[in-house]
Amino acid sequence: MAQSGPITWQPISQLSLLGSCIDGMLESLEENLENLKAAKEQHGSMDDATVSRVIKVYTEQRDDLWLYDEQISRWKNAGPTESQKAELSRLSRQIERLRAALDSGLAMADEMKEVTIEKILAKDDVELALEVLSGKLKPPRPQ
Repeated sequence: MAQSGPITWQPISQLSLLGSCIDGMLESLEENLENLKAAKEQHGSMDDATVSRVIKVYTEQRDDLWLYDEQISRWKNAGPTESQKAELSRLSRQIERLRAALDSGLAMADEMKEVTIEKILAKDDVELALEVLSGKLKPPRPQ
């Protein structure tokens, strides 16, 4: 995401707020990844615009993680208490989980670009049948 001005680093008194933000982001992302996995299993369940939006949002979120890393690093170097050190270590692990989850979501979305509803509808009947019969494209599941 483009930076609009100087970064305002927060005092360690904001540690619990940052922790809540990071935990909330991870929880939300994990829920979204479950939905993305389900959509990935059902070829043609997403359109080009949705897949592009997922890629854009996950890329921006991943690219902004350095801000959290830097804030945590600054707090670690500022002489935190033992309980603050423990929380900073936990948040560092949460950031790594976030990074891994975002990378996973981006990989799934990248795969899904080839099987959006628009891509499937653009195929002629013979090409579509061959892809289903060869196992390259999964047929829709009955509802």
